[in-house]
Amino acid sequence: GTQMKATGEVMAIGRTLEESLLKAVRSLELKRIHPRMDIAEVSDDGKLMEKLIYPEDDRLYYLMSALRHGYSLSELNALTKIDIFYLDKLKHIVELEASLSASEGNIEVLKEAKTYGFSDEEISRLWHSQPEAIRTLRKQYGIEAVYKMVDTCAGEFASETPYFYSSYDEENESVPLTQSVLVLGSGPIRIGQGVEFDYATVHCVKALQALGYKAIVINSNPETVSTDFSIADKLYFEPLTLEDVLNVYDLEKPLGVIVQFGGQTAINLALPLEQAGVRILGTTRADLDKAEDRDQFETILENLHIKRPLGHSVTSLEEALSWADAIGYPVLVRPSYVLGGRAMRIVYHRDDLIQYMASAQSASEDHPILIDRYLIGTECEVDALCDGQTVLIPGIMEHIERSGVHSGDSMAIYPPQSLSESVILAMVDMTQKLAKGLNCKGIMNIQFIVYQDEVYVIEVNPRSSRTVPFLSKVTGIPMAQVATTIIMGKSLIEQGYAGGLAPSRNMVYVKAPVFSFEKLHRVDAQLGPEMKSTGEVIGFDSTLEKALYKAFLASHVTIKDHGSILVTLEDSSKQEALAMLGELNHLGYEFIATEGTAQFLNEQGIFARRIDKLSASGALVEMLKHKQVMMVINTPSLSQSSEDDGALIRRVAIEQHIPLFTSLDTANAITKVLKARLMEVHSL
Repeated sequence: GTQMKATGEVMAIGRTLEESLLKAVRSLELKRIHPRMDIAEVSDDGKLMEKLIYPEDDRLYYLMSALRHGYSLSELNALTKIDIFYLDKLKHIVELEASLSASEGNIEVLKEAKTYGFSDEEISRLWHSQPEAIRTLRKQYGIEAVYKMVDTCAGEFASETPYFYSSYDEENESVPLTQSVLVLGSGPIRIGQGVEFDYATVHCVKALQALGYKAIVINSNPETVSTDFSIADKLYFEPLTLEDVLNVYDLEKPLGVIVQFGGQTAINLALPLEQAGVRILGTTRADLDKAEDRDQFETILENLHIKRPLGHSVTSLEEALSWADAIGYPVLVRPSYVLGGRAMRIVYHRDDLIQYMASAQSASEDHPILIDRYLIGTECEVDALCDGQTVLIPGIMEHIERSGVHSGDSMAIYPPQSLSESVILAMVDMTQKLAKGLNCKGIMNIQFIVYQDEVYVIEVNPRSSRTVPFLSKVTGIPMAQVATTIIMGKSLIEQGYAGGLAPSRNMVYVKAPVFSFEKLHRVDAQLGPEMKSTGEVIGFDSTLEKALYKAFLASHVTIKDHGSILVTLEDSSKQEALAMLGELNHLGYEFIATEGTAQFLNEQGIFARRIDKLSASGALVEMLKHKQVMMVINTPSLSQSSEDDGALIRRVAIEQHIPLFTSLDTANAITKVLKARLMEVHSL
């Protein structure tokens, strides 16, 4: 529609529109190598018509399906108002699919398909073969990618900073560099994998150049710094797929490939690249797997005597139910090998687990579902640098929101404000053991949970994380550059860094998430294990309260120093919220609450005006629309009917730009800010 909803974008360059479009589809990283979507292919005419007339993000796939079902260009033009020129290009792709299907093994048809951007994987699907076999076949007949230069000087004089794109044309314009290193970017910005990885990629390039190497970057994101043609010694604007990366590798023959700074996109390519004979620099692929694979990771933790919440990987519903019954509900469930907590959920009941497993994507031996005991505690995060012998910990970040809220959606404090010395020492010890035990060469991220004064490891990410830019800036340690220097063979000691926890600075820094709920109408504002934030801000000052105030202000959360607060609490959180609500009441705020919450507060001596639930009356929505409250505190309920009410309250609050808190921890933080601010005003 007319309101922007995208969080990122890709760019693809080719000699034809078909080639560019197919490369762009590969670049989107939607687990689709070609514009083909199963649900679109089996849609009836009614569904197709609806999807063509009312555009959504998957419209391209339904257009392609309609063409495969025999819709004419004039019919599609009438339904979509898309110009015939573009529709004809899509039809040409469908015609090439038909030609491939009818001519299995035909080299001329293979060459034509590659010229128009078809991937080896799609051709192998149509020819009932394997991508490796198609790659071998086309190489046998000399059908290989060449690279064309985008002249950044418009042909006026020799370009010193050109960049390149692949095509199956005749002349190759890219001359291989010597003493080069290939750095994989992270592709499009999306929730869970954002600009923080581009930050790390750019700093990796800087470090390589300072060491005397030529840095080559592959990325598909036009809005990031890593794809500015003046950053790397050479830039390839290509999809981050195995085929496209191997094509560049075959031409450039670099010393190796660095995958640590490209998020999960690059990490997921480590295994197939190594299997194809590519040298992975830094932490080896085998050691990357020790952190990513649940069984290997469990063995490492057991050998190092490090605790983690009870957990198991399962591949079937029966296995999932048996394990959940054994460790007890609630449990945390998620697919393996994902970033941003995608499809992660806290499951409270057996029926919910059955529903989750039914909707989980292809649980199998290759893609198991992970089930962990859910511990409610303080979550902490550490980024560490290791050269195999020495481990440097720039800092520990303490999350304000407790476990269960994704780390990317949590407010984080550096240095930690409430951790005991023994807990900090335990985290440092565990970090050092894990970094050495996993043979880390470069950078890694560890997430801990502190539960009843015991420290547990939640997960280890053997790569750069989203906290690297924040921690680098607040500690003064350029983590990505230090890690790159380690990867290229220079130890921490040689770089002038000692091991252990670096001394903290005499300031308090707060990292706060920024959300786009007002743009994404179908996304519930309830925070949980799946990441929803689209950005972040930093606030820092001499005290936690001042730093929090700046962070809230920077993320556009402003609270008036008077007025009414709408409170609707889930039963298990009422007692916990009492002290905080008492503080707010003491500061002069009034409360409006739904029936159960109002009764509880009044019984506790805190007056709250009762208002009917949404299901009983429209008064609550009208009150929000007329902005009769200046803040909403809503802890989500486990009851479906109550949750429907809660979701609507959250949606209306967002639409009316009323500050909304679904986590008591965040509400506690804003209460600290309000108390400090009002006390300061009164002291004046």
